[in-house]
Amino acid sequence: MIPPISQKWVPLDTDRPIWSRFFMIAPLAVVGTREADGYDLAPKHMITPMGFENYIGFVCTPAHGTYQNIEVRGEFTMSFPMADQVLISSLTASPRQSGISKMEQIIDALPTCRAAEVDALFLEQSYLMLECKHFRTIDGFGGNSLITGTILHAYVHPDYLRVSEQDEQQLLHEHPLLAYVAEGRFSRVAETYHFPFPKGFNR
Repeated sequence: MIPPISQKWVPLDTDRPIWSRFFMIAPLAVVGTREADGYDLAPKHMITPMGFENYIGFVCTPAHGTYQNIEVRGEFTMSFPMADQVLISSLTASPRQSGISKMEQIIDALPTCRAAEVDALFLEQSYLMLECKHFRTIDGFGGNSLITGTILHAYVHPDYLRVSEQDEQQLLHEHPLLAYVAEGRFSRVAETYHFPFPKGFNR
């Protein structure tokens, strides 16, 4: 007989959001969009590939400019910052001030570059940059939505490119990944191990 869960585990009240009661590892990306007064950049950490094809998704709220811009323009970029770009990434979350655009207030001062096909910006020197066409938005997760996109173009920094003859641990040791530790912390991932998949495992 399988025993019930041990009483030493702490039950959480699911009548309210549980996410601030523990830590979780998440990627961090800066989403770029075009808006009426220029361009917008905003950090997101609720990000995931949508399966094994070239689709990606992230959580946003309809109240944010990112959501509204994608609804209007139908496209966006995603920049995955290097581990030493934490401060720059954080600045993209600066609140808008009345009477001055976010472009003038923040984004003009940041290191950016234009995407090739999508009318939006990248955070320059990110290790991975994606140009995406809006695929589908699913509303209704409380006050939040899942925005998904088809990846049209992808660019990876040469230091982060995986090649068959390379020592992957050495690659990550020399070029760590930036991880967001939700909520409110971050880490540099430099030490990793092979996952012990069982014999015969097939995704």
